[in-house]
Amino acid sequence: MGRAMTVGDAEAGQRQDRPEDEPGTGVVTAFGRQLKLLRVRAGLERAEFGKRVGYSADTVASIEQGRRIPQARFIEKADEVLGAGGVLAALKEEVGRAQYPAFFRDMARLEAEAVTLHVYGALAVPGLLQTEDYARAVFTMRRPLLDEETVDQRVGARLARQEIFSRRPLPTLSFVIEESVLRRPVGGRSVLRGQLEQILLHGQRRNVEVQVMPIGAVEHCGLAGPFTLIENRDGRRMAYVEVQRISRLHTERPQVRDAEEQYGILRAQALTPRESLAFVEGLLGEK
Repeated sequence: MGRAMTVGDAEAGQRQDRPEDEPGTGVVTAFGRQLKLLRVRAGLERAEFGKRVGYSADTVASIEQGRRIPQARFIEKADEVLGAGGVLAALKEEVGRAQYPAFFRDMARLEAEAVTLHVYGALAVPGLLQTEDYARAVFTMRRPLLDEETVDQRVGARLARQEIFSRRPLPTLSFVIEESVLRRPVGGRSVLRGQLEQILLHGQRRNVEVQVMPIGAVEHCGLAGPFTLIENRDGRRMAYVEVQRISRLHTERPQVRDAEEQYGILRAQALTPRESLAFVEGLLGEK
C-alpha cells in the first residue's frame, strides 16, 4: 500500500495549525533579529532607517520583533541600505514562504517549480485564478477570524503565486471548476463579475485550459472533493489534497495514478474549454 504523507512530512492526520502559522517564530523571528543587529551596527534609529527604506518606524519595529512578515521589496531595500552584502536578501525566499499558512508552504514551493499543474476546484475559484477582491473576501470570511494584517499577507501571497502565468518556460495549466463555484457571489455581485472576467482572460492563454463542470451533469467522478496534480522539472508527479486546513501530498505512484485517472475522467465529463469560456461569457451576460 502506498504512503500518503502530509506536506512537510508531518504525520498523516495531524492538525496543521502549528505555531509557525503565525509571525513571531522561526525564520521570521531570526530575520527580525538579524535586521535589528545590522541596523544598530549601522548607527540608524528606527525612524531614520524606516525613512530610507520607505516604511514607518512602527512597521520596522514590528518586523524586528517578528510580529510582521516583511515583503520582498522591504528585504531588498533593507539589504541595500544597511550594506548587508546579501545577508538579508538570502533569506527572501524562505521569509516569503512564511506568508503562507504552515500547511501550504511546501505546496507553494512545488507549485512555483511545476511544469504541469492540473487543478480541480469544487468549493471556490482556485487560488491561482482569484482576483485580489475575491481573495480578500475569501480570507475575510474565514472562521476563526483572521486579523487585518494576516488577511493582507495572505492576499499578497496568493497574488504572488500568480507569477506562474508569466514564468518562462511556460508551464501547462488546466482547471476544472464547478458551475456552482462560478455562480456563488463571494464578496458580492461586482466581485464575482470581476472574477469571471479574470477567468476568461486566463482561459484565453495558450498554456491554460479552463473547463466548467455543469450542475446538470449526470456523471461526475469528483464528488470526493478538490485536488491538484503536479509534475516538476524532473518528471516527478504528485497529487495534493487539502481539506479543513489539513493537507496531504501523495507521492507514491498508485495514489498519484488514481488521482490522474480521476482528473482525466473529470475533464471528459466537463464542458470543453471552448464551451466553458462561452459558458462563463453567458454568466457575465446574466443580470
